[in-house]
Amino acid sequence: MALRCYTVIIQLEERATNMIKNILFGAAFGLGLFAFADYSFSIPDVHMSYASNNCVEVLNYPSTLFGTTNYSCENLPTKFNHVWVQ
Repeated sequence: MALRCYTVIIQLEERATNMIKNILFGAAFGLGLFAFADYSFSIPDVHMSYASNNCVEVLNYPSTLFGTTNYSCENLPTKFNHVWVQ
């Protein structure tokens, strides 16, 4: 009887540790996914003219995690979505 109770306790401890590991992994994965989505969806759009190949307008999108940056045609970001306009 004592051996049977001991194995049940060990099984419960293994389940608890596995559950905690899964919760921590899920939280880390979710946070990473949130950070990636926040970064990728907050990249500004730079509108470039077909005719002159110059910047016409920069659309800045607010970011919840990385803060808002104000780019302009004089201050172009290093990464942006290139949009051709007439």
